[in-house]
Amino acid sequence: MKPGHDGAIAALDTSAAELIYSYEAEKDSFARYSTINPTTILEAAGRLDAIPDVFAVGGWHIGFNQDPVGYYGIAQGSDIASERTVFGRKVHFYSSTHERSHLWGSYGMSPFPSGMPCYALIWEGWSGDFYEIDENLQVEHRGKAMANPGHKYSFLYALADPKFALPKGHRIEDAGKLMALCAYGQIGSPDQDEQALIDFVLPSEVYPLAKEDLRNSPYYNIGVTHQKFTNLARRVSDAIFDSFHTFAKKNLTKGYPLLISGGCGLNCEWNRRWLETNLFSDVFIPPCANDTGSAIGTAVDAMRHFTGNAKIKWNVYSGQPFAHDQIDLTGLEVHPLDYGQVASALLDDKVIGWVQGNCEIGPRALGNRSILAAPFSKATHERLNRIKNRESFRPIAPVCLEDDVALHFDLARPSPYMLLFQKVLDSRLEAVTHADGTARAQTVSRNQNRQLFQLLTSFKAKSGVGVLCNTSLNFNGTGFINRASDLLTYARAAGLDGFVINDAFYLLKAGTSRCRADRKRPHKVGGAFLQAVAENG
Repeated sequence: MKPGHDGAIAALDTSAAELIYSYEAEKDSFARYSTINPTTILEAAGRLDAIPDVFAVGGWHIGFNQDPVGYYGIAQGSDIASERTVFGRKVHFYSSTHERSHLWGSYGMSPFPSGMPCYALIWEGWSGDFYEIDENLQVEHRGKAMANPGHKYSFLYALADPKFALPKGHRIEDAGKLMALCAYGQIGSPDQDEQALIDFVLPSEVYPLAKEDLRNSPYYNIGVTHQKFTNLARRVSDAIFDSFHTFAKKNLTKGYPLLISGGCGLNCEWNRRWLETNLFSDVFIPPCANDTGSAIGTAVDAMRHFTGNAKIKWNVYSGQPFAHDQIDLTGLEVHPLDYGQVASALLDDKVIGWVQGNCEIGPRALGNRSILAAPFSKATHERLNRIKNRESFRPIAPVCLEDDVALHFDLARPSPYMLLFQKVLDSRLEAVTHADGTARAQTVSRNQNRQLFQLLTSFKAKSGVGVLCNTSLNFNGTGFINRASDLLTYARAAGLDGFVINDAFYLLKAGTSRCRADRKRPHKVGGAFLQAVAENG
């Protein structure tokens, strides 16, 4: 179990060294970054046919739910093993630090064989450290490159945003927004103001930073889309990466593969740059690099402790099953799923919700809880951001047939988890081309996701392009939609044209979307009250 924000519960079968599932508390339309809730615990327990042999709880901040191990620490001694009684049965209890959950999660999920030495980078809000894992699973801390890199990155958005009024700190969701804004920054070296801000923020080990300490800065409340600020965002992003690259170049010289974990592992530009440094034989980032993967990492650490094995088999679609509860079919046309029919609807500029099987682990929609659209029009990009109730500067990601990726993007390498930036080579893909000409494409093969592969193949047969827009299916500020009634509520409120649930295609008849006033009422969905305020596309 992973306590704290981004709470999750994972189950491993150690006899097969395989991930059974990873349930994330925010999924099923609970608030983003939710802690573990009773619903999650009961659903996770219901998937098992016996009481587990080992319960493992990941560390968090000391004092949080009386956590005995805390956030930091990699070495033996930063873990606890004991016995407890659960429902009358003696079980093993294991706990280790949050830092270890990231390290062993990325190691256990990586494709590199057991015994291959690896370097590991954990960079997130609190940590910015490199490690070396040897062939005997012994870990050496190679050094701290920077304190609090993730917090510094997202703090910039707070500095420029007039709406941010907290005395200290930042908002977690602003990191992704800043990543989008960096693309609007002009290329160049830092000017005097930019360098002064970099020199103040990057070396600081103070957390949280206080916005009011920078009241005299030219960036204070300047507005996040101001050109002067987007230039700054790009310079600071470059400076953070350069600090880590300089450290790695000096201290990680053996050419081992690099494992990346922590929230900064979701920064697709930085991931691409790590590949291009040529310092490492390969680079691996799990799809749940942020805290959504910490429950898996703690389970791997416990498995390593009790069995000596730290490698697992896993599938990205190991999240919660979809709840197909009863829905009102009034105003809906229902058809058996025909990939050609859905492809034609997409080519006719319809926006379709797409649900298949279990949801994805991690924060990225990878074709089981997605909103799909044709990739050809800037108007589609604008409509999707209105549906998502997001800022207009946010990019929309593409999903592409793996065999066609080199036709449309400059990185001829599979990217199944949407974690790498690519330059867009195909000028037709206007909806998924960001301000700087990049995209973060997901590639899809038949073995990876048969249903999405078939839809892309059908769309290519009709349009000549095996690419679609792919963004997450969720109410604004919540995790993925995971039940039919919530999906219908969302489709009508946000203005989807239809949705697919497994083998059925539902089209909304004209005039069935709720009026604007009705869309502003809170809806009780997924066990939480949500504000469905998405603009109608």
